[in-house]
Amino acid sequence: MISLPIDAVLSDLRQALAERDEAVLEAPPGAGKTTRVPLALLDEPWLAGQTILMLEPRRLAARAAAERLASELGEKVGETVGYRIRLDSKIGPNTRIEVVTEGILTRRLQSDPALEGVGLVIFDEFHERSLDADLALALSLNGRALLRDEPPLKILLMSATLEGERLSRLLDDAPIISSQGRMHPVDIRWSRPFQPGEFVEPRVVDCVLQALADESGSLLVFLPGQAEIRRVHQALQEAVGERPQILLCPLHGELELSAQRAAIEPAPKGQRKVVLATNIAETSLTIEGVRVVIDAGLARVQRFDPGSGMTRLDTQRISRASATQRAGRAGRLEPGVCYRLWSEAQHDQLAAHGSAEILQADLAGLALQLARWGVPPEQLSWLDQPPTAAYGQALDLLTRLGAFKPGCRDVLSAHGQAMAELPAHPRIAHLLLRGQDLGLADLACDVAALLGERDILRGGGADLHSRLALLSGESRAARGGQGGVQRARQLARQYRGQLRGKPRNPVADPDHPRWLGAVLALAYPDRVAQQRREGGGEYRLANGRAALFAEADVLMKSPWLVIADLGSRQGQREERIYLGAEFDPVLFDAVLAEQVEQIDLLDWDEREQVLRAERQRKVGELVLSREPLPGLDDEARAKALLGLVRRKGLNLLAWTPELRQWQARVALLRQLDLEKDGHSEWPDLGDDALLASLEYWLQPYLGKVSRLSHFSNLDLASILRNLLPWPLPQRLDELAPSHLAVPSGSSIRLDYSEQPPILAVRLQELFGLADTPRIANGRQQVKLHLLSPARRPVQVTQDLANFWRTTYAEVKKDLKGRYPKHYWPDDPLVAQATARAKPRKP
Repeated sequence: MISLPIDAVLSDLRQALAERDEAVLEAPPGAGKTTRVPLALLDEPWLAGQTILMLEPRRLAARAAAERLASELGEKVGETVGYRIRLDSKIGPNTRIEVVTEGILTRRLQSDPALEGVGLVIFDEFHERSLDADLALALSLNGRALLRDEPPLKILLMSATLEGERLSRLLDDAPIISSQGRMHPVDIRWSRPFQPGEFVEPRVVDCVLQALADESGSLLVFLPGQAEIRRVHQALQEAVGERPQILLCPLHGELELSAQRAAIEPAPKGQRKVVLATNIAETSLTIEGVRVVIDAGLARVQRFDPGSGMTRLDTQRISRASATQRAGRAGRLEPGVCYRLWSEAQHDQLAAHGSAEILQADLAGLALQLARWGVPPEQLSWLDQPPTAAYGQALDLLTRLGAFKPGCRDVLSAHGQAMAELPAHPRIAHLLLRGQDLGLADLACDVAALLGERDILRGGGADLHSRLALLSGESRAARGGQGGVQRARQLARQYRGQLRGKPRNPVADPDHPRWLGAVLALAYPDRVAQQRREGGGEYRLANGRAALFAEADVLMKSPWLVIADLGSRQGQREERIYLGAEFDPVLFDAVLAEQVEQIDLLDWDEREQVLRAERQRKVGELVLSREPLPGLDDEARAKALLGLVRRKGLNLLAWTPELRQWQARVALLRQLDLEKDGHSEWPDLGDDALLASLEYWLQPYLGKVSRLSHFSNLDLASILRNLLPWPLPQRLDELAPSHLAVPSGSSIRLDYSEQPPILAVRLQELFGLADTPRIANGRQQVKLHLLSPARRPVQVTQDLANFWRTTYAEVKKDLKGRYPKHYWPDDPLVAQATARAKPRKP
């Protein structure tokens, strides 16, 4: 057996797990942790013949790990070492190490929370932070605390990145064991950054051809997704197709087993491999013979938007940790080379680590499993708590799918319990169960299988009927697509085996093509969509969003659709429709009545500017039918009108400048009282307060309002003045008068729109007045706007005495020059005030 770096710390790991029930193992890719750790712990006394469960984040990695462990023992898979993954398992009666994917463990925990017979659970590659791994760990810790005593259930987290301290704290300060990787020097070669809008594939192809010419050994090329892998593969076939020593090997999770093995195994003698991989090859797999890594620096991740309830596919820059792990693949066997298709300066700007899936994923499945477990998320231990918004949206969806008992969002209904027991997303589980009830089990299983796998027909339009034809054999998959069709058939068979019971409400014509849309609507009630205009490519969804076809499609002849796959991808602004089926809205009455809501709506018609009452049948935001409602209920009618006022604001009412001044006068006196002792006898009649109390002061006067123009007929002044109890109206005129008398004998209007109130008056009318006028029993000075004879401002002041003393002389000189016929005395305090050019003679 060859020596691996992990061997040096195995004794420390054995001791840690002998003393504690949890531990953290830090070991970089290539250290050998996946291969050696389960075997090194298999005969420990504390295990006492129990089994070891090792979780892998991907099916491909789980199967490869089991095969490698079995080969170390000189056995076949299914003997001491076995695996369980979706659509495949090899477990025997003597199996003691089970390599499983994380969803498998979650379902096992639900049926056996104590994990009886299991002595150790290993979370491999935990740094990838998949949603299923976080959930499985939370349930394992909770089940152990509640139900497990002796023998203890031990938990080991294995991570390839240095976040051990954080993991240790989650496990009650568990011991951390660190291993060095076996790493030869890797020469990093930088490149120019990608330009906006530049396609990644041509740069990658050029770099591969250069590396084949300049370097020896096999190449591992990291690309963001299958589409890029397919295009690069095609371009390289054209470029090196006549060089049999070059093997082109795509590698992603949807490939057939034989193709995956060809990518992972060493190249035959005298040949070189070019492995075109997604980030599946970053840490979970060991690919033999690689000496050169070409890294495009991109990864495709799914991001869930709680606001829209949709998951978008986002191509983004990888983290520095991922870049380091990818480069390390080149230094396993000998000094290697890593070509990074970005600059060194760009590298420094990358995030240190990637985001945990739980922070950006659809949490419907997690919420369903927690409801089945019987605890809310805050009662479990998480490295990162599920985000509140996404979790709330998940509960909303589950409620709509009937997963909870009525009026209760933490207790599953019988239907919800059945959903949780199926190994599928809650949408798909609901589709399967309701489809079986309708006698459409075969169709439901086929549709569920198609939705659970990647699209098996690329470039064939959006109509799901064409995919069903591939499953049934009516049409044949294109070259390279047969594997996807076989997996979908296998998954459909698995679903058929999991459905039990007989149809309760079978439809009369199960073979009619219209049922495809109905089955889809069971899974996606929020994505029933209505065409905006006949023959157009834009649709409005029941969730209120819009989506469109990027190009002409046969489905555009359908006024109604159900959309199974949509989203905005890189470079796209709108939601695009990728997969769906036509829909007959008559089926809402036939089998989908639970999705229809009938509401009596009394609201303002913005187009007609009238109050309209109607009964609507709606599916989400889509209106199926409308009919007028006769005999308006006064309470509902008033409520609708008040809602209109709140939306449009108080300016909808017949305000006058005088009424706004009256409102401001009341506000001033209220403010002066509040500043004095925090209390006021003056009511709050500001706009915010009036809007908040419309029911109290406005609703009694709305009896004859039915059109927008009727609001102007309301005597708003009288309505508002009635809000001042006696004797406040009289005191208002005393304390905050609308006009002030000035020495000239004029009565000048005060402007209360600003504070302090403004008195705009010609300078000559204030001769003889020593100080600035005051109101509110002397508590409030006014602000003087002193005007010229032409009523143009010459000075603004709140200190009239100082103006006479310091500024008047200069102002007089200027005004005397411009208005020589007017009276400009040397001493304004003893002069006679006048509203004329000169004072009248006695």
